[in-house]
Amino acid sequence: MKENHVLEVSNICKSFNGKKVINDISFKVEAGDVFGFLGPNGSGKTTAIRIILGLVHLDAGMVKINGYDIKKSFYKAIKHVGAIVENPSFHGYLSAYDNLMQIANLHPDVPVTRVNEILEYVGLKSRAKDIVKTYSLGMKQRLGIALALINEPTIVFLDEPTNGLDPQGIIEIRELITRLAEEQGITFFVTTHNLHEVEQVCNKVAILKMGRLIAQDYVSNLLYKDKEVINVYTDKTDQALKLLQNTQYVSSQEAAPYGFRVKLDKGFSGELNILMVENNIKVDYIIPENQTLEQFFIELTGGENKDVGAY
Repeated sequence: MKENHVLEVSNICKSFNGKKVINDISFKVEAGDVFGFLGPNGSGKTTAIRIILGLVHLDAGMVKINGYDIKKSFYKAIKHVGAIVENPSFHGYLSAYDNLMQIANLHPDVPVTRVNEILEYVGLKSRAKDIVKTYSLGMKQRLGIALALINEPTIVFLDEPTNGLDPQGIIEIRELITRLAEEQGITFFVTTHNLHEVEQVCNKVAILKMGRLIAQDYVSNLLYKDKEVINVYTDKTDQALKLLQNTQYVSSQEAAPYGFRVKLDKGFSGELNILMVENNIKVDYIIPENQTLEQFFIELTGGENKDVGAY
């Protein structure tokens, strides 16, 4: 099946005052992806996004959006791009409908009916005539997404879409992004510090560190790629940990109130159980521990600067 790349980033580089802040980054985003773009503070995320959107000139490499090179065909490349950077700004004394109409009027090829369609997509049709200053933060965030949908984008860039929202608001934004991706085929490119939300909503992620891309894949592949963590319930913890010190497939082990916790190569939990039995170490339970994206991120970046929302 032919791949449908909405965004192609190829070997981009950028330096400021002789310091390379983006170093040979490449990745592809396909139609319908919800793509998480992550990295510690100062990793280069903001610069990379500005390059992609044509706001910063790249030193080397290429960016294509919807098949158009941003350097050669900028207006064609961004024609169907939506973006929300930081908190969306609206005229508080205008209604949601009037705010969107102001933007729609800037796009002569957008039909008048588009505004009502979008308001229905984001669940604000019943509040379309209410002035925006009466909206909750969650409603304003949904209206921001509506704003990004005006020009019928194939890809929407969202910067911290759940920042400051209460749990219900976070759920609403998550469900909205997922529904628009599935039903409308819209691709989302998301940056956020909320790694739990990335794990919930994104199917793929890329992780930057010091201007370099250090990981990219499906979220499921990254979390369960090479290692697994096992919680072993036993009353012979000291004997077991001593035994595991020289076991090749064991990466690390530590005592726990219930016994011990061990990280080992993927697929070796059965070997671990056999090893315990052969050495007369009674095991009550062996329980796999699911790795979270936050754990993976901290391990991969060395635990430095856990705030991935700062650029």
